Amino acid sequence: MKASIIGLVMLVGSPACAVELDLDPKVLQNSPVLQRWQKQVPNVADEIRNDPSFRTRFRVGYASELYVGVEDLRLGSSNFTASANYQASNWGADLHYYIRPLGSYINVAPVIGYRHLEATEGANLGIRALFALSRGGGADIRLTQSWVAPFSSEETGLTTLSIGYALTHHLRLSTDIQRQNSPTRKESRFGIGLEWMP
Repeated sequence: MKASIIGLVMLVGSPACAVELDLDPKVLQNSPVLQRWQKQVPNVADEIRNDPSFRTRFRVGYASELYVGVEDLRLGSSNFTASANYQASNWGADLHYYIRPLGSYINVAPVIGYRHLEATEGANLGIRALFALSRGGGADIRLTQSWVAPFSSEETGLTTLSIGYALTHHLRLSTDIQRQNSPTRKESRFGIGLEWMP
């Protein structure tokens, strides 16, 4: 099976493609994909591996109070992404570095940032696990564990489970379950919102 796919890719990518497939020159002229493949056969496996399995999302929703934010804003062509959110009692921004290729269905990213909570504020350090159930933002699960103001008397553990499911190519429904755990306060929040994927 692999051999036949590779053979088809080589045939389409060969300079004689238009002749061998008896294509109308206008079809070739109007097809950027065929023109690109004529010049060089792309490494499809590499593109799939490195093309992100997730997309940037602009969010709005309600979790005890209204929130707005952006998730996984990719920084250039690197494995770094940035996220930020704002609620009156819970706001901050984080930087993530995905360890595996961005096209992976399972990925892990250290988290570093700053967060303000009702009980404390300070550096936010932790780790995120991503499970992409469908490529391109169709459906995914994210589990993030971090600590706000770590190594201080006000250290607060923050566990967040986020689940997203696409309704259209650009619009997703999302749910968040967040647990705050500090020596003086324990609180759980459930949120639901909409995400726009450009």
